[in-house]
Amino acid sequence: RTSNMATPLQSVQVFGRKKTATAVCYCKEGKGLLKVNGSPVDHLNPIMLREKIMEPIILLGADRFNHVDMRVRVKGGGHMSQVYAIRQAIAKAIVAYYQKYVDEASKAEIKRILVSYDRTLLVADPRRMEPKKFGGP
Repeated sequence: RTSNMATPLQSVQVFGRKKTATAVCYCKEGKGLLKVNGSPVDHLNPIMLREKIMEPIILLGADRFNHVDMRVRVKGGGHMSQVYAIRQAIAKAIVAYYQKYVDEASKAEIKRILVSYDRTLLVADPRRMEPKKFGGP
């Protein structure tokens, strides 16, 4: 009896957060697929939000994403918070994938590009909404 588990699957699972929105990105070796909640990213509307999600891919160049598949699940928060959580999850996933399966030099290069553009791509924003106070005029 032969086992088909000869080569382990190269994959990382990373999350991104913004306010109460949480996005989990499952990144594995593949052919450049990017899905958000089961549907391709091309189907996301409005276009401005789609462009915001694509920022890490545009910054790093599509060639770095051609050999990985990314599936993102997102829940909680509003539309904008979800978009920021998704883009953070994608950026963190590609950094984690390169650190684990490629080399440290290319990971450092990717990290430098992302942080120089926008720090929230890799570092979560800790701000939360404060409860309203009673009373007042």
